[in-house]
Amino acid sequence: MSMSLRLPTPARLGYSFNWVGRIGLAVILFWAVIAIIGPWITPYPTGEMVDFDYFGPVSQKFWMGTDYLGRDILSRVIMGARYTVGIALAAVTLACAGGVLLGMIAGVMGGWFDTLLSRLLDAFNGIPSLLFGLVVVAAVGSSIPVLILTLAAIYLPGAYRFARALAVNVNTMDFVTVARARGEGFAHLILREIFPNILGPVLADLGLRFVFIVLVLSGLSFLGLGVQPPNADWGALVRENIEGLSLGAPAVVFPSIAIASLTISVNMFIDNLPTRIRDRSA
Repeated sequence: MSMSLRLPTPARLGYSFNWVGRIGLAVILFWAVIAIIGPWITPYPTGEMVDFDYFGPVSQKFWMGTDYLGRDILSRVIMGARYTVGIALAAVTLACAGGVLLGMIAGVMGGWFDTLLSRLLDAFNGIPSLLFGLVVVAAVGSSIPVLILTLAAIYLPGAYRFARALAVNVNTMDFVTVARARGEGFAHLILREIFPNILGPVLADLGLRFVFIVLVLSGLSFLGLGVQPPNADWGALVRENIEGLSLGAPAVVFPSIAIASLTISVNMFIDNLPTRIRDRSA
C-alpha cells in the first residue's frame, strides 16, 4: 500500500480590506485626485465674485452656494483641497521620515545618543501642538513653507518615539543578532533588517498623524494664521464664513464636511492597514 504525504502550502502574507477600509481608501483617492486636477475643474475662478447676492443658496448654478463675497463655494472647496491635502501630506512626510530615521538610529545605537536625543524630543513634545503653532506662525509669519515646517516639527517627536520603540524591539531579535555576527554594517542593519519589519506600524502611524495635522492646520486657519487670502484651505473657508452661518449655512457646512470626510476616511483606512495572514493552501 502506498501512502502519499501532502505537505501544507505555507500561508502567504497579504493585505485584506473589508468594505469599510475600501470606502475610506476611495474617499482618500477622491480628494487626492481633486487636489491634483483642481485648477482645471473649478466651475468659476476661485477669487472672482460671481453672484450679486452674498451667501447665496444652493442652486443649479452654484451647487454649494456662494460665500460672504459672492464667490462660488464649490470652486473654493475644490481649490482648498490642494492646500489642505498638500500641506498636510508634505508635513507628515517630513515628520515621519525624520522621526523614523532618528528613531531607528537611536534604537540601534543606544547609549548616550539615544538618551540625549530622547530627552530633548521629550521636552519638545511637552509643548501643546496648537500653542506651538500659534507662537511660531505669529512670530515668523504665515506662509506655506512655514506652515509645513511648523507642522512637521510638532509631530516629529511623536514619530520618533513610536519608531524608536519598534526599533528597540526588533533590534533584540535573533535575525538582527545573526546579521551583526556575520559583520553587517550599521546602514545594513537599519535599512535591511529594522525598517522592513516596522514598516506596517509606521504606515499606520503616518496615517494617524496625517489626520492630526489636518485638524491642527484647520485650527490655525480658523484662527487666521493658516493659508492666507486670497488662497484658502478648508479651515480658512469655515473661518471667513462663520459669521454668516445663520444666513448662508452651506458656505460653512460644505468645507466642514470636506474636513470630516477626509479625516474619517483616513481613520477608516488605517484601521484596516495591518497585514493579516491568509491561508491559500490548496
